[in-house]
Amino acid sequence: MDGAQKATEPSRTSAYAERACKVLAGGVNSNIRLNEKPYPLCFVRGRGATLEDLDGRTYIDYVLGMGPVILGHDDPRVTDAIVEAVGRGLTFAGQHPDEVEVAERICAAVPSVEMVRCTCSGSEAVHAALRFARAATNRWKVIRFEGHYHGWLDTIYVGERPDEEGPVAPALPGTRGQSPATLQDVLVLPWNNLQALEATAHLYRGQIAAVILEPILCNTGVIPPKPGYIEAIRAVCDREKAMLIFDEVVTGFRVALGGAQSLLGIRPDLTIFGKAIANGFPLSAVGGRRDIMVQVGTGSVMHGGTYNGNIPAMAAARATLDALREHGGAVYGAITETGRSLMDGLRRTAAEVGVPVLLQGPGPIFYMWFTTKPAIDDPRTAKTEGAAARALFIPAMLRRGVRLVPDGRWHVSAAHTSDQIAQTLQAAREAFLEVRAAGVT
Repeated sequence: MDGAQKATEPSRTSAYAERACKVLAGGVNSNIRLNEKPYPLCFVRGRGATLEDLDGRTYIDYVLGMGPVILGHDDPRVTDAIVEAVGRGLTFAGQHPDEVEVAERICAAVPSVEMVRCTCSGSEAVHAALRFARAATNRWKVIRFEGHYHGWLDTIYVGERPDEEGPVAPALPGTRGQSPATLQDVLVLPWNNLQALEATAHLYRGQIAAVILEPILCNTGVIPPKPGYIEAIRAVCDREKAMLIFDEVVTGFRVALGGAQSLLGIRPDLTIFGKAIANGFPLSAVGGRRDIMVQVGTGSVMHGGTYNGNIPAMAAARATLDALREHGGAVYGAITETGRSLMDGLRRTAAEVGVPVLLQGPGPIFYMWFTTKPAIDDPRTAKTEGAAARALFIPAMLRRGVRLVPDGRWHVSAAHTSDQIAQTLQAAREAFLEVRAAGVT
C-alpha cells in the first residue's frame, strides 16, 4: 500500500483523468466507473490481489474488475494460456477445439446446463437468453425483479418502480434515450414477495415466457432469497410452462463451481454466465436444457457475433475453469474462508470502534451496510441504508490503500493473503473512526 494514503493529491493519475475527459465521454468507457471518487483511477498493472496506479501507488483490490478476477490479477495459468492462444490467432470466423473444451467444462460443472452458446458480455448473453426463452414458449412477457441487474440493453434495463404502483407494475425506462416500447413486455416485481409473483402469474396466465433473476441478488446488496422463495418461483414456472432463467453473471463460478444454483439446490431452464468464467477476459455464455438450446443450432433462432468464441477468450476460460475445478474445486473453500474471515474481522473491528455495521453474503462476495438492522432483504432498503456513512468510508479506505466497489460490495479472490486481510482490517479501523467522528452513523 506504498504511498496510497496520498491518493487524492495532484498526481499523474489526476492529470490522466483530466486528459481522458477531453476524448472519452466522462473519461471512462463504462458509466459504472463514474462512481469512483474523487475521480476514476487509472491503473497500469494488477498482480494477485493488488493494483498499481500511474503514480506507483498500490492498492489491495476488492473490486476485482467488478467481480471477474476470481483467481487474482495476472494469474500465470490464465496469462500463459492467453499468450499461447494469441500466437495461434484471434478469430477465424470458424470453429476451433477450445470452444468444445470450454463448453464441456461448463456442462460438467453445472448440471442444469446441457448445451452452451458463448458471446462476449453479460448484456449480450441476457439478450440471447430472453430470445431463446421466447422462441421456446412462443410467448413474450418476461418477469423480472426490482434491484436485479441484467445488463444495460433496452429490452431489459429498467428504472425504479413508482411507490404508488401495486405489486404488479409495467417496466419503466431506466435511462434517457430508451424507448418505452422496448419494455412493453417486461413486468417488474418486488423481490422476495411471493404474493406479487402469484398475482402476476394469474393476471398474465398463458402469456409469460420467462422469469429472470439473480439467484443471489448481488447487484443490490448481496441479498439471498427468503427460504422457499426460489422454490416457489420454480413451481410457478413449471405450472405456467414458463422458462426460469438464472442470471449468474456475478455468481457463476464465483460463489461455487456449480454457481449459486448449486448452493440453492434449484435447477433453472437457462443460465447466464460471465465475469469469473475467464478470470477477467471478456466472455459470457448462455447454457441450459438441450430442448431449448437446440433450436438455436437449427438456425431458426438467430444468435450471432463476430467475436463469439474467439480464441484468446476460450483459452482464458479453459485455464480458469481448470484451475477452479482442480482438487474437486478446493479453491472455493479457501476463498470462502478468506471472505468469511474478513467479514468477521470487519464486524469485530466496527464493534470495537462503536460503529454499527451489517455484513451479508456467502464469503466470496459480500456487502457491508452501516446500520443497526439485523438483516436486509429488499433492494430499496439496500440502496439507501447507511449511504452517508458509506460515502465517507469508501474514500477513507482508498486513502489507506484499499480499493472497494463504491456501492458497498466486496469481492474476494484466491490471491488475497492473510497479511492483506490484516492490512485491510487496520485500514478499516481507521476509516471507521473517521465515520464515527463525522457522526453520520
